[in-house]
Amino acid sequence: MISTLRILARATTGCIALVALACSPLPAQTRPSPVPRAQRPVDWSALTQETTRVLAEYLRIDTSNPPGNELAGALFLKTLLEREGFEVQLLDTAELGAGRANLYTRLKGNGSKNAIALVHHIDVVPATPSFWTVPPFSGEIRDGYLWGRGAIDMKGEGIMHLMAMIAIKRSGVPLNRDIVFIANADEELGSTGAVVFAQRHADLLRDVEFLITEGGQNLIEDGKLRYFGVSVAEKRTFWQKLRVQGTPSHGSRPTRDNPVSRLVTALARLAAYETPIHLTPGVEKYFRDISRLYQEPQRAWLYDIRNSIEIPAARSWILSNVFWNAYLRTTISVTVLNASNKTNVIPPEATADVDVRLLPDQDSVAVLAELQRVVNDTSVRFSTILGPKAPLQSSVTSDMFRAIERASAGLDAGAFVTTTMLTGATDRPTYQRLGIQTYGLDPFKIPDAERQRGVHGNNERVSLENIAFGVRYVYDILRHVQ
Repeated sequence: MISTLRILARATTGCIALVALACSPLPAQTRPSPVPRAQRPVDWSALTQETTRVLAEYLRIDTSNPPGNELAGALFLKTLLEREGFEVQLLDTAELGAGRANLYTRLKGNGSKNAIALVHHIDVVPATPSFWTVPPFSGEIRDGYLWGRGAIDMKGEGIMHLMAMIAIKRSGVPLNRDIVFIANADEELGSTGAVVFAQRHADLLRDVEFLITEGGQNLIEDGKLRYFGVSVAEKRTFWQKLRVQGTPSHGSRPTRDNPVSRLVTALARLAAYETPIHLTPGVEKYFRDISRLYQEPQRAWLYDIRNSIEIPAARSWILSNVFWNAYLRTTISVTVLNASNKTNVIPPEATADVDVRLLPDQDSVAVLAELQRVVNDTSVRFSTILGPKAPLQSSVTSDMFRAIERASAGLDAGAFVTTTMLTGATDRPTYQRLGIQTYGLDPFKIPDAERQRGVHGNNERVSLENIAFGVRYVYDILRHVQ
């Protein structure tokens, strides 16, 4: 079947022609409103079991990127959604290449409010089976966990989106907002799936006001949920390559024209440079929120982070946390060095890759000028490897954020909701550029150590208890935001 779809993909422009599947849906404003139905209670035990089975099947589809193979995952989702009465489109197969696809569908509301979108990526990072306790694409249930590559990043969250939306449809919850479900290809390598989708199908998103995807992180301490961390901002990659040219010669005859020495000096200056502290609104709120978890004087320091950062003891303590340090400033990490491949050869050129991460509201041109000033050597040439995406800062007073707060309080009244900043990268800026407010959500209660080991590591897994929690959490958010 997949080979047939690939042939069809070559003959179409961005959409697979399938029986009874229209490539262009009617505009939202011209669609008839759904007939209201009486609400039916959700059998949460049965839904959890079904969600677990669906996620296990999804995890068994190897969508390692490279090469991706997201079309197989999209076809799985399509079959499941069509069984529930959804009209589904598989898009962009020609643009993304053989075996790749984006998926789009929509649960229609009455259209009185703008739509919300649930977005996840189908692809996962590769896994080495010899380092896993169970085969990484087995979808095996063992010791109260469902194991598999993508269980957390991010097939698990995608199935929470999917099954919560299906539960909304089955139970007849009245919808003022359409719910859009999107599964993208290629987030793990180049984000081409989201980029192509946003470029080619902005019409499908024109009424979308809010979007939920990955990027949040909840804090679990001693088995207790302390806070729900909703990512309202994201740092921007601004990767740089530094290049120095010199004169090649024999290593036994040192020369002032050795490009390695010039490059090392430049990198040492960058490594020693302390970028300015800069507070964004969401980060200032985050520190104020989490201050309640600390004793004095740390509680006061965090509550008034703006002034505390000028106090030497407070500044030293705050910046010693690598996450907090990254929340507060542009960061610079030297990661790749290339020069000679022989000990006795002075090379003609030396290069270094530097991972620069900008705060959401920082100007890349000004930052680059500052880095060049710090290096203070015109023989060191900078070139951008990966430029920054659109700035990303979303409102903390929106209907979506309030819905997350209500759903969170309903499931765990002892935890609060705060605003985190993602220091990595997601597809959110691609959608934010279209005027959509995007939020990074974590639907699970996973201790940080377990998350760090599993995401892109070995033995990625999610507990059955978390599956029950996650589908209910997303369901409640969707219900409260209507």
